[in-house]
Amino acid sequence: MNQLSGLLGGIGLFLLGMWLMTEGLKLAAGPALERILARSTGTRLRGLASGALVTSVVQSSSAVIVATIGFVNAGLLTLGQALWVLFGANVGTTMTGWLVAVAGLDFKIDALALPLIGVGMLLQLTGQHSRRGPIGMALAGFGTLFLGIDVLRATFSGVGGDMGLPQIDNRTLSVLAHVAAGMVLTVLMQSSSAALAVALTAAQTGVLPLTDAAAVVIGANLGTTVKALLAALGATANAKRAAMAHVVFNLLTGVVALLLLPWLVTGIVLLGQALDLDTAPAATLALFHTVFNLLGVALMWPLTERLATFLNRRFRSAEEDAARPRFLDANAAAVPALALNAMEREIRRMGGIATRMAATALVGRGEDLSRQENVVVRLHRAVGEFVARLHRAAMAGESARRLPDMLRLARYYATVAEVATLLSRTPPAGMPPAPWHDFAELAGDILRRAEPEAGPDPALAEDASADILGERYQALKAALLEAGAEGRMEVDDMETLLRAASLTRRACEQALKATGLLARLAARDDSPADSGELSNGAGEDY
Repeated sequence: MNQLSGLLGGIGLFLLGMWLMTEGLKLAAGPALERILARSTGTRLRGLASGALVTSVVQSSSAVIVATIGFVNAGLLTLGQALWVLFGANVGTTMTGWLVAVAGLDFKIDALALPLIGVGMLLQLTGQHSRRGPIGMALAGFGTLFLGIDVLRATFSGVGGDMGLPQIDNRTLSVLAHVAAGMVLTVLMQSSSAALAVALTAAQTGVLPLTDAAAVVIGANLGTTVKALLAALGATANAKRAAMAHVVFNLLTGVVALLLLPWLVTGIVLLGQALDLDTAPAATLALFHTVFNLLGVALMWPLTERLATFLNRRFRSAEEDAARPRFLDANAAAVPALALNAMEREIRRMGGIATRMAATALVGRGEDLSRQENVVVRLHRAVGEFVARLHRAAMAGESARRLPDMLRLARYYATVAEVATLLSRTPPAGMPPAPWHDFAELAGDILRRAEPEAGPDPALAEDASADILGERYQALKAALLEAGAEGRMEVDDMETLLRAASLTRRACEQALKATGLLARLAARDDSPADSGELSNGAGEDY
């Protein structure tokens, strides 16, 4: 019973120390470490090094993974770059093993741990609103961690060989049992570092043979994949990709290490002797942990690009699915007639998203349309890339002349989406005058009839909607200016409504231009479309 209490207490102190140390280091150095991640991922080696360095400093691979996912979501890192940061984080976690082996088991703990806790708490209490506080928290965490290691060491020293797993005659089953023990410890304690500390202290005190302890270390690494899989449930697509990359890395590394375990352990012992390192079991296990994670990096080196491609295809968000071209492919690009038809269908789909965005922004300003705009931007880029792949030399004269019209059509719809996003960010203001309702009603009708996937309404290109919209816009502008001048409306509200009206008119004008161009394309009219200069949608005068 005393041994069980010592084991639980030692693990508890170790986990508390790890938490205090990690939180303190993240608070003290978090922004600087995030800058290292953001700037030092240009190559595989730099990404690997930055992931290992940051994880070694903050002692939290989870923090590095979360930050990396954030950079991928923000477009600062590609998935391929992020993978090497994640692999580096796995290497960085091996620093905990060295910390336990070198600092935790070779020193008189109370001479180191208790002063650290005292000094750390003094700094924390006297510097809660400065960087001194987090540094003190980290120091107290170091001390508590070492105290936990001392309790574990004393517990294992007291029980000798009575605390190992039941002996199994079959060597393969024995190794697998120790792997399972490492996995269970990691899952139960939610920390591979704690499981690693248990394995190292057990090996150092003779409770576990070196090979069995190495199997527990492998199991601890594999146990982290369970946490990653649980964390990926309901997460973003990039979070799922990161979690699966972590799982693939650890599974591949663990399986290879298990297959080579007897030779790997022998090789580690010889390597330690060659490097004149401490030959104690804990130090040998720490070296084993580092080497087999580096082995995983070597195994993943030729596979990363294929893994990134697989992960991008396997885990997709709704936005990414919407932004994936449905009609553009290499086969269509090889045949000009098919290529133009595919382009028109893709641009119509893009235009449908854009016009629906504008209609939504008109009635629900304040709604975030940035994701839909990103879909339109990516489809617009895909159209441009498709044009670059076309075999223009094989195009007939009429097909070649239609190509600029297609690009112009895509640009019209991209502008509609851009203006719709600006309109959605224009806050509702005051009680708009009656002319606003007339103007907004006509604008909504134009956007509905201009929706290209449903038609659009061919009569829209020929009726007087554009002229009527212009007249209602002028009437609205005059009414707003008059209301502002007479004090019936706040000047800020007047300016907001003027901007909303201007953006609405611009979105309708671009949608009308696109509708007219679609009508001419349908009639195979070779006359040039209106190619007037497009403003940026943000600086038009009221």
